[in-house]
Amino acid sequence: GVPVPGPWAHARVAAGAGPQVTAEQLRARGNALFQAGDPGAALAAYTEALSLNAAAAERAVLHRNRAACYLKLEDYAKAEADATKAIEADGRDVKALFRRSQALQQLGRLDQAVSDLQRCVSLEPRNKAFQEALHALGSSMHEKMKNMSCTDSKVEQMFHILLDPEEKDVDKKQKAVQNLIVLAREEAGAEKIFQSDGVRLLTQLLDTAKADLMLAALRTLVGLCSGHRSRTMAILAELGAPRLSAVLGVEHEQVSLAACNLLHVMFDSLKEGLQKDFRGKEDAVVLDSSRDLKLLIKHLLELLVLEGASAHGRDNALNLLIKVVPRKSPKETNNSMSLWVIDQGLKKILEVGSTVCNSPSSLPVTENSRMSASVLLSKLYEDLKCDAERENFHHLCEDYVRSWFEGHELPGKLRAIQTVSCLLQGPSDAGNRVLELEGIMDSVLSLCASVCEAHQLVAVEALIHAADKAKRASFITANGVSLLKEIYKHSERDSIRIRALVGLCKLGSAGGTDFSMKQFAEGSTMKLAKQCRKWLCNEAIDTGTRRWAVEGLAYLTFDADVKEEFVEDKAAMQAMFHLAKSEDRSVLYAVASTLVNCTNSYDHEEPDPQMLELAKYAKQHIPEQHPKDKPEFVKRRVQKLLTAGVVSALACVVKSENPALTNSCRELISRVFLALVEEAEDRGSVVAQGGGKALIPLSLEGTEVGQTKAAQALAKITITSNPEMAFPGERIYEVVRPLVSLLHLQRTGLENFEGLMALTNLAGISERLRQKILKERAVPMIEGYMFEEHELIRLAATECMCNMAMSKEVQELFLAEGSDRLKLMVLYSGEEDEKLRRAASGTLAMLTALHPAICKRIPQVTVHWLEILQALLLSPSAELQHRGAVVVMNMMAAAREVAEQLIASEMLEILSVLAKDKDKP
Repeated sequence: GVPVPGPWAHARVAAGAGPQVTAEQLRARGNALFQAGDPGAALAAYTEALSLNAAAAERAVLHRNRAACYLKLEDYAKAEADATKAIEADGRDVKALFRRSQALQQLGRLDQAVSDLQRCVSLEPRNKAFQEALHALGSSMHEKMKNMSCTDSKVEQMFHILLDPEEKDVDKKQKAVQNLIVLAREEAGAEKIFQSDGVRLLTQLLDTAKADLMLAALRTLVGLCSGHRSRTMAILAELGAPRLSAVLGVEHEQVSLAACNLLHVMFDSLKEGLQKDFRGKEDAVVLDSSRDLKLLIKHLLELLVLEGASAHGRDNALNLLIKVVPRKSPKETNNSMSLWVIDQGLKKILEVGSTVCNSPSSLPVTENSRMSASVLLSKLYEDLKCDAERENFHHLCEDYVRSWFEGHELPGKLRAIQTVSCLLQGPSDAGNRVLELEGIMDSVLSLCASVCEAHQLVAVEALIHAADKAKRASFITANGVSLLKEIYKHSERDSIRIRALVGLCKLGSAGGTDFSMKQFAEGSTMKLAKQCRKWLCNEAIDTGTRRWAVEGLAYLTFDADVKEEFVEDKAAMQAMFHLAKSEDRSVLYAVASTLVNCTNSYDHEEPDPQMLELAKYAKQHIPEQHPKDKPEFVKRRVQKLLTAGVVSALACVVKSENPALTNSCRELISRVFLALVEEAEDRGSVVAQGGGKALIPLSLEGTEVGQTKAAQALAKITITSNPEMAFPGERIYEVVRPLVSLLHLQRTGLENFEGLMALTNLAGISERLRQKILKERAVPMIEGYMFEEHELIRLAATECMCNMAMSKEVQELFLAEGSDRLKLMVLYSGEEDEKLRRAASGTLAMLTALHPAICKRIPQVTVHWLEILQALLLSPSAELQHRGAVVVMNMMAAAREVAEQLIASEMLEILSVLAKDKDKP
């Protein structure tokens, strides 16, 4: 079997207790905590005891005790695994057998639970508890068999309860709903419902227009459609796309969201069929699902402009289109779906993007609708492959803007300008093109001076977005600056002044002119920042307007004095975090930018690509390095942000799947997280507030820089915390891929080093983790770094290999003919660096214990093998001597000719001396 991580494993976990605590003491502490009713703390004590090199019998007891903790904590899979380890050590351990049977019972594996209990009864025939448990388990198995046969009648019964207008028992209905949803999650149950005329009955539930019954139907349908193409197509044919689209557009938010979830699952199941000719167990005939996909998408596009549809229904439709239309990766060559959507629906998407809130006859939208429309337009534009396709996109946008701008009086002009804003925030190339249409820019400038607040808002926002992106920024600077200053000084309305202020900040950066912030309306940057913080904290102002205060801070926090004042203002920080978690998600990018500035986590050598628009401005106003941007100031600012709750705010943002969380926004958040885990002592609290969990999705999708920063933050956490506690349960396996990505050659030396150290820690934990590392093809990369010039990287790779060598597959690499792996380990055992020798000789000790063939090969790989082994035995380090002695002992036992060579050398004398050393038992 697989060796238990013995004294050769390298774990870099900083155990809370110092080295003086023994495994027995920790076990006693765990027992006391368990008895006191704190299984979580007891678990931590037992886990720490297991990280020490306890004897096998002691380890078995610790595993058995941990199983009891996991049972209490209802983590039955881990309880089973730990009990199994105890049973492997002693097959007659009745406590471990009984605990495993309890875990298996909860996991639904009743037959295995029975066999464990039978073993308990045969070992202790007089134990009443065992006999009763066995009897109870037998009855429950009998019950289960009976239930299986009556599922058919049960399905009918559930529908009968739900559809019976006379049935008034609420609890009974609740139970039927739950049972139906749970049944649909299992393949057999889903098929049962489907065969029992379930789809027609579920349709009846949908048509009741009662929210609880509609939710039950939608959630059951999710189970029926998940991963099953032919069933999905049959359900779609019966329900009809118009009905599904109508449910998506209902006023009830939860129902709309559940319909959105169902449609997403249906898209995935249908797309499965497009990507591969799918003849699984479920497809007797090969079905063509592209027609169905287009039908669903057509109805989603129609929903966007349907007057009766709810605002959140419209948002859900946009979010669905963002997820399902564009290609997932450039490797897919077919972008026909995007082309079809642009052809059929571009103008419908622009209808949402050009909506002017509170104007007569405008579509109902939320704060997020226009942002979602911008994101969708941007994704469609990025999905185009050639100039002709892009040209078509531009023409459609220009036609749409002209159709509103010409001949519709003022309301039409406002719609046209709002469309320009929407495009500038999305595919800015298209935004720039429509900005250059005749009359548009003049209208923007004249409307900025409008007496009507709503009109002025539309125009000022368009001017700000134009200043951000436009090629014609210098034209805007010349015309817009004086105008915005006027508005800022004289407007009565905070909502307008706040936007004018942000416009001035942006124009200062994009104009490339030489005017400095000091000429601004109120004087200094500091005053402007103070005004922004005041607006941010004023809850009487609507969120849409307070969002612009954050936009202002995103620009102003380039100044270190502004950063310092901002982190001193706890109320402002918390108001910003509160906004980040609010419904209006368009604020996310500004929040992330402000945090990147406060933590100095932008690239120092060259400006961050997202911040390029600010580069000129930054150079004008910030000397090379502001004294308050020195490391000790940054460190203090990070502390203040942590105390104010930055981690839980960011974790909340990452968790909510939101279209405003674009890849560039994810990158900024990853940068902030990396800055937050810079100091080892802060990592525990970052994990406790959900940072570890949030970093996993950030490390798996987004820009390459963003993914790398998130992976590096995960590595830092894995190096200094106990990984099993930082990433509990299955989450620890999700960390492997991001860590392996740090080993790629294009990563920096520090990233390689931290990735190796983190993987060393994981590889020392369990065989399942080592298998996951192998599966991610990390071993060849780890081997490559063993030849690295830099000694720390070489050491980290060797230590990682030492832990990986506990896996059979890795041991076989050392046995392979013609490989130099064994030679390298022998030579490294003779290097000067003591840590490198310790890792290499530890690997040899383990390999020689498991494979006599390796013992025979050591003398063949290098002529220096004897002097290397002798040097280990004569080393002042007891650890190296121990490793050397184990290797020699294994070689003596392996083959006569090897033993003869050893005895003929001075080895016997050295061993005789060491055997008498009383200080080194």
